[in-house]
Amino acid sequence: MAHSWFPQWHKKTATDEDGIIAPDETLPLGQTVILGLQHAVAMFGATVLMPLLMGLDPNLSIMMSGIGTLLFFLVTGGRVPSYLGSSAAFVGVVIAVTGFNGQGLNPHLGIALGGIIACGLLYTLIGAVVIKAGTDWIERLMPPVVTGAVVMAIGLNLAPIAVRSVSASVFDSWMAVLTILCIGTVAVFTRGMVQRLLILVGLIAAWALYALLTNGFALGKPVDFSALASAPWLGFPPLTAPVFSFSAITMIAPVAVILVAENLGHIKAVAGMTGRNLDPYIGRAFVGDGLATLLSGSVGGSGVTTYAENIGVMAVTRVYSTLAFVAAALIALLLGFSPKFGALIHTIPAPVIGGASIVVFGLIAVAGARIWLQNQVDLNKNGNLIMVAVTLVLGAGDFSLKIGAFTLGGIGTATFGAIILHAILRYRRITPLSETGIVRQNR
Repeated sequence: MAHSWFPQWHKKTATDEDGIIAPDETLPLGQTVILGLQHAVAMFGATVLMPLLMGLDPNLSIMMSGIGTLLFFLVTGGRVPSYLGSSAAFVGVVIAVTGFNGQGLNPHLGIALGGIIACGLLYTLIGAVVIKAGTDWIERLMPPVVTGAVVMAIGLNLAPIAVRSVSASVFDSWMAVLTILCIGTVAVFTRGMVQRLLILVGLIAAWALYALLTNGFALGKPVDFSALASAPWLGFPPLTAPVFSFSAITMIAPVAVILVAENLGHIKAVAGMTGRNLDPYIGRAFVGDGLATLLSGSVGGSGVTTYAENIGVMAVTRVYSTLAFVAAALIALLLGFSPKFGALIHTIPAPVIGGASIVVFGLIAVAGARIWLQNQVDLNKNGNLIMVAVTLVLGAGDFSLKIGAFTLGGIGTATFGAIILHAILRYRRITPLSETGIVRQNR
């Protein structure tokens, strides 16, 4: 098995031994399909919300998440249990390069797709280097103090976008508040799988509340169901051709750094849960994720990444079989080929999406702090403190830096600023007092 590309999956049941189903084991077909459905639902909230925030077609994004997951499965030889969905790291840069206003489909999407393709290519090249050289150089270049700062900066950079999207009217602002309360209520007062799907369930509750207030009491713009009624059940989603712009590429390609850090953390987490050494497959995972991003961007989809939501499902179910993700990918493909499903997504009101985005972007920022806590980052060190402080302000303030003919946006300056500052400040050598000739005297 060690010399074969794919493992030989052994069939087990959830009641065998300790109930853990390893990556190279599988449940009976029916149980595998049910678990695949659960994983598809787990990724659903973010994989639908992120494309909507960027003005992408949700059908195509869902379909490409399924295709990307299958490609990831093939490249990793079915040894790394992960689902690839739309990455939040692309939201800010896509909006920045296209000037998207947050409503409907993005009319300038093509220019962002060229950048997404470049990001996927860079990510793939990093994966090829990791296959040859290992991951030590990545962990030295981007330790937890750097990745945490960059992730937090991304969340803060997106904050003004979310707030502006719900500021069109007083009703929209209050509806965003109600959406936040719906999501918060699900997060705190539910348990099990419902709690895992807090974004999706909260969106549904807020959507129903919006429909009641507008269609029922005429307090705002009513929900329009005409497109849903006329949409066919089956059909191919529309494709968008990429446009290659040097300035867009320089803004979006650096997102590969975030995807590398995110994917590395997820794989380490899965390895810890499964008790399997997944380090030999990290390079393959980067290549698979990079190729999936490249392929998605080439037809009009979002860049993709491994999903923490699905890691949560694995932690709850204790089923790590990679075949469950094949089932999830096939389910996503079926949803992608249903225009009626896409029309249903587009009935979600803008204030509800805006309220959900406030929660999601806030969670991204908090995820950066969680990285620091989990890795016991010491912010008492002046080098760490200065690097973090500068990175957060660059990201939150959307600091742009003009370099020749192109402009590096806030997320780009925050990312490269964090890496460069850490590389400079970490090499300060502390000279012992005995070497300085200074003698401490008691007073």
